[in-house]
Amino acid sequence: MASRPSAAKKQSAKKAAAPGAAPARKAAAKKAPAKKAPAKKAAAGKPAPRPAPNPTGGVYRVVRALWLGLAHAVGAVFRGVGQGARNLDPAHRKDGVALLLLAVTLIVAAGTWADLSGPVGDLVEILVTGAFGRLDLLVPILLAAIAVRLIRHPEKPEANGRIVIGLSALVIGVLGQVHIACGSPARSDGMQAIRDAGGLIGWGAATPLTYAMGAVLAVPLLVLLTVFGLLVVTATPVNAIPQRLRLLGVRLGVLPDPEDAEYTEDDVRYDEQWRESLPARSRKRRSVPQEYDPDGAEQEALSRRRGRPRRSAVPQPDMERQMDAVDVAAAAAAALDGAVLHGMPPSPVVADLTQGVTAADRGETTTPAPVPAARTKRTAPVRRPAQEEPAGVPDLTKTPPPPTRELPPRAEQLQLSGDITYSLPSLDLLERGGPGKARSAANDAIVDALTNVFTEFKVDARVTGFTRGPTVTRYEVELGPAVKVERITALTKNIAYAVASPDVRIISPIPGKSAVGIEIPNTDREMVNLGDVLRLAEAAEDDHPMLVALGKDVEGGYVMANIAKMPHILVAGATGSGKSSCINCLITSIMMRATPEDVRMVLVDPKRVELTAYEGIPHLVTPIITNPKRAAEALQWVVREMDLRYDDLAAYGFRHIDDFNAAVRSGKVKAQEGSERELQPYPYLLVIVDELADLMMVAPRDVEDAIVRITQLARAAGIHLVLATQRPSVDVVTGLIKANVPSRLAFATSSLADSRVILDQPGAEKLIGKGDGLFLPMGASKPTRLQGAFVTEEEVQAVVRHCKDQMAPVFRDDVVVGTKQKKEIDEDIGDDLDLLCQAAELVVSTQFGSTSMLQRKLRVGFAKAGRLMDLMESRGVVGPSEGSKARDVLVKPDDLDGVLAVIRGESEG
Repeated sequence: MASRPSAAKKQSAKKAAAPGAAPARKAAAKKAPAKKAPAKKAAAGKPAPRPAPNPTGGVYRVVRALWLGLAHAVGAVFRGVGQGARNLDPAHRKDGVALLLLAVTLIVAAGTWADLSGPVGDLVEILVTGAFGRLDLLVPILLAAIAVRLIRHPEKPEANGRIVIGLSALVIGVLGQVHIACGSPARSDGMQAIRDAGGLIGWGAATPLTYAMGAVLAVPLLVLLTVFGLLVVTATPVNAIPQRLRLLGVRLGVLPDPEDAEYTEDDVRYDEQWRESLPARSRKRRSVPQEYDPDGAEQEALSRRRGRPRRSAVPQPDMERQMDAVDVAAAAAAALDGAVLHGMPPSPVVADLTQGVTAADRGETTTPAPVPAARTKRTAPVRRPAQEEPAGVPDLTKTPPPPTRELPPRAEQLQLSGDITYSLPSLDLLERGGPGKARSAANDAIVDALTNVFTEFKVDARVTGFTRGPTVTRYEVELGPAVKVERITALTKNIAYAVASPDVRIISPIPGKSAVGIEIPNTDREMVNLGDVLRLAEAAEDDHPMLVALGKDVEGGYVMANIAKMPHILVAGATGSGKSSCINCLITSIMMRATPEDVRMVLVDPKRVELTAYEGIPHLVTPIITNPKRAAEALQWVVREMDLRYDDLAAYGFRHIDDFNAAVRSGKVKAQEGSERELQPYPYLLVIVDELADLMMVAPRDVEDAIVRITQLARAAGIHLVLATQRPSVDVVTGLIKANVPSRLAFATSSLADSRVILDQPGAEKLIGKGDGLFLPMGASKPTRLQGAFVTEEEVQAVVRHCKDQMAPVFRDDVVVGTKQKKEIDEDIGDDLDLLCQAAELVVSTQFGSTSMLQRKLRVGFAKAGRLMDLMESRGVVGPSEGSKARDVLVKPDDLDGVLAVIRGESEG
């Protein structure tokens, strides 16, 4: 039994000897319960006495719980108020502080200047008069000055701390001097005596100084504190006091303006510093003026560069080589170029040395580009160190041309054929938009984020500029030597993570530039108004009636397109992506710039609600078509109209409708003798289909054949198509349609497959909707990202009302004549009409085209069944024969009534 206590003592001694050893502590902790267990069992026989109940303990716990609950509730309320104040706009918070200071100023002024009575007046007397003494009359002025500064300069919060420190020092120094000047009253003299002196502030500042070193030294120290406060408030260093006094004298008219002197002291100092920086020999030769020879300087620089051995990336200056005036001028010119390249103004000495040396003298071009191409190529392999990078990335966004001149006059009164005078709508009917948003702090933050990504992944690349568009901002990234472009494209997800945006699109490279573009959406989007695009000077100077406004690109420039040069365009995108707004802008642009004699339109609106606002405008050839079957017939009429126009072009020997119209207007072309026809210029014919999918569902073969024929041949005839759909799938936009519609405008799509259908390349799935699109005109290799223009319903109604007031629509009768005539029964059907109808109904309803099935169901022979199948093939019910296989059924069960009507020769209406 005696060994166990000794073992316990040894174990405790080991614990005390090695308190820092973790393994020993853990081992001791594990072994201790096993050795102390018998002791606990031995002590278990003596139960501990139960403490006596304390009646005050329960009351204490209740009071404590109530107090903690009340504290948490009050804290939650104040935290909620603080969170709400934190969520306020910083401008509102600053204005609130300024207005609060003005309110305090009014209260203090009433208490000190007008002896305000009541509790508020007593409080002002105790606080303000007690603290500032007899200078309490100046406190309202000081508070008012601070409030006015907060209101006038809220954008300078960094100066608030400096002003607070300076005013504090100034007030303490002045009140301390006032307290000493009034006899330095002590607290034993009473509070009224202290108030009549410098107040509590002056008493607290002067009493320790006078007690420690006497009034003789206390006053100079307080004067120095006052001067320090004044310098801090005015942000004036001690060495700048003479300059500030000189400027004050100039403003007061006491001293002359130093800028009027031809050669100031600063110029003398700069010249002396420049001479001291040169070697001794060059300093002597600098005093002898020589004429600058740019050709000789360039040749000498080239010869020295070729004969100089290769050195490190940072060459050391050769102090032994002589520098004559030519070298000084050449160095100054190079320094000037570098200063301009980095956006910094040159020093006065460099500007003086290069005065009169033009760009042509130095052998450079006068192109107004920020960085010449030759210099870029020469300096590209040399990477500047990180400390030499420019402080800010330049904003390369195109600025809109300033309205310094009036737009060219428009032809307001246009004489149509006959005695009709048509007036184009005024641009005042379209609203003006505000100026484009400029560079913001968000752009700089994204530049820093991109730089961090390149640094973390060790990619030698840097952001050299950006162009801010209405929807996205494109950041230009230049790669270092031997860096693959794939290194940037592989970081797409990392860049999206760094900038907190999933819609990041990388262009590698930017067309026309040796840079990679990274397009990142803006947090604040900009609306592009149709009126701003049409007001562009280029739009006013170009009188082509088919010029339409599309929007604004990423570089900040307006985008317009001539439909006659497209010559057909496919507009596609998901629901809500901006497709309908684009169609409205196209139609409104035509109405704003073209007369009914210039452009006629055929509008197809299967949705029945998108284009109803344009009903009755004089540009229409036929009323707006809402029936998909009627739309297919209208496309057939367009094909016939195209053939008629080509007949005239071939008869009179012209290749384009513009040449034919010019000849007709000039009288060079006349109708043939004996013909009663009167030749008139052909207007452009614009066919706009708002939803192609509805047409392809009703009559896919007829619609596709008409569209393909129009798109293949109608360009020279002045007929152009605009096809829009929100279902860009392969069964709607077939391969034949894509092959003959060269221009594409893709808005946001839901999948990569839809983007490939529209553009034949990815990109549309990365768009962010609401007008954000990719425009791929005919002949372009890469699409242009743009924000589509927007026109309001009120603007459309105003333009439509103006057009209706000018002229009533004149519809063509031959567009719908063919649909009202009954078709005669084909002769090849003969007496088998009823049997053919039964066969068509059977094949379409079962979606199985088999000759043997017709034999069994209709109880006819093989010859009759084969003849019925051939008749259905000629009418597009079934496909061609493929051996022993069943024929493909081309008609859906929903279209059975229309097929039977065609077979019977009845109207489909």
